[in-house]
Amino acid sequence: MHLYGNLSEVASVGVLILFALYLGLYLALFGLLFGVIRRNWSVSAALISAPLLWVAVEFARDRVTGFPWDLLGYAQINNLTLTRIAPWTGVFGLSLVIATVNALWALPIAQPITQPITRTRSRRTRLVLPLAVLLTTAAIWLQFKGAQPPPAESTATAVLVQENLSVGGGAQQESREAMLASFATLSRHPNFPGSANTSETPDLIAWPESPAAFLDSDQSYRNFMEQLAQSSSTPVLADDLSLASRNSDGSYSLYNSASFFKADGTYGGRYDKIHLVPFGEYVPYKPLFFFAGKILEGLPFVPGTQRVLFDDRGRKYGVFICYESIFGDEIRQFVGRGAQVLVNLSDDGWYGDSSAPWEHLDMVRMRAIENHRWVLRATNTGVTASIDPYGRIVDQMPRHTRGALLARFNFLEDLTFYTRYGDWLAWICAALTAGIIAVSLLRSRRHVIAQ
Repeated sequence: MHLYGNLSEVASVGVLILFALYLGLYLALFGLLFGVIRRNWSVSAALISAPLLWVAVEFARDRVTGFPWDLLGYAQINNLTLTRIAPWTGVFGLSLVIATVNALWALPIAQPITQPITRTRSRRTRLVLPLAVLLTTAAIWLQFKGAQPPPAESTATAVLVQENLSVGGGAQQESREAMLASFATLSRHPNFPGSANTSETPDLIAWPESPAAFLDSDQSYRNFMEQLAQSSSTPVLADDLSLASRNSDGSYSLYNSASFFKADGTYGGRYDKIHLVPFGEYVPYKPLFFFAGKILEGLPFVPGTQRVLFDDRGRKYGVFICYESIFGDEIRQFVGRGAQVLVNLSDDGWYGDSSAPWEHLDMVRMRAIENHRWVLRATNTGVTASIDPYGRIVDQMPRHTRGALLARFNFLEDLTFYTRYGDWLAWICAALTAGIIAVSLLRSRRHVIAQ
C-alpha cells in the first residue's frame, strides 16, 4: 500500500492492522461458536462439531466479506489423490477433511490433563486415536504412493505473454507505443507462424492484466490487435480498460476488461471484471477507510455484471481476471455456460517477492481441478503457466522475465458435480452449524429457566 498505493507509511500500517483485525474476526467467530457448544454440551461435542464450524466460517469469509484467500483446503493442492474430492465438493470438501482429521487427533486428549482418566475417556482414546493415526497414515501414503491421474492429453497450444512491466515503486514505466511493440514481438513466439520452427498455428494469444492503461475504445489500439489476430490467424485475448459511465464531476468510471479479437480480425466482445480487489480497485466501506483514498487516485473502477464467453471457430473461452480466481463458485459459472478452457489474466506484480504469487497460483490450480478444465494463466510478472485438469503445472515461465510461453492445453466439455451444483457442501455445513448453535442456545435458555 505504501510502495504501490501511494499511501504514507503510517497510513499503510494503519490499514494493515485494521485488515488483520478484520480477518481475525473470523477466527474469533469460530472460537465463539466452539465455546457455545462446549459450554452447553461438552468439549467432545464441540470437537465433533468443529469441522462443520470451520467450513461454515470459511464460507462466511467467502460470501459475506469476500476474501477467501488461502482457505484450509488449498494446503492439499499437491495431494493428487485427495484433491479428487474437489470435483465433487470444491475446496471446502478438502477443508472439511483436514479439519476432521485434526479433530480426531484432539478428541482423545480433549479433557484437561488435571482430570483423572475415566473409563469413558480411556475407551474414547482406544477408539479414536487409532482412527486418527490410520487416516493420517493413509493420507501420507496416498500423497506419495497413491494412484496418480494419467497425463492429460493436450492437442492445442497458446502463446502466453509475460510483459514484466513495472507496477510501481518509483520505476519509470514504458510508453504505450513501446508496450504495443513489445507485445507484438513477444506474440511471435519462436514456434509462431512464420518461424522456421513452426509446426502449427497456436490456438490463442493472451496478453495479461498489466499497468498498461489501454482503452478498448482507442482506435489505434483496436486496429493493432485486430491486425495482429488477422495476420497470425490466431484469436487474441487482451486485458484493457473500458469506459463505464461519465460522472457528474466530469470524470469517468472504468471497467477492468478482457477484450477478444477473433482470428479473422473482427472484434469478439469483452468481459468486464465482476469481482474487484478491495483496496486495489475500490475502497470498501469508504467512510471507515477515508484515509485510504489515495490508493485509488485515477482508478475509479466499477464492477461488471455479466459472465461473458468468447467463441471463435466453435471454441469457447471463459476468462477471469486476477483476484476473481479465488472464488470457486463464480469461476464454475463460466464452465457451466459452456467454457471449454479457462483463461486467467493477472498482474501479480503488486505482490512483490512474497509468497503471494505462489499462493495465487495454487488457488488457480484448484479451479482447474474443481471444473476439470485446463487453465491458461498469463501474468505480467509471473507465475505464467498452463495447468491441466488435475491441477498439475504442465508448462511454466520463470518470474520477473520478459518473454512468451508456448503453453499446451486442450478443449474439454464434461461437467463435474461441483460445476453443476457449486458450494452445496459449504451450504450444508452452514445450515448444520446454524442448527447446532440454535439447539445449544435453546438448551442454555432452558437450563437458566430451570435454575
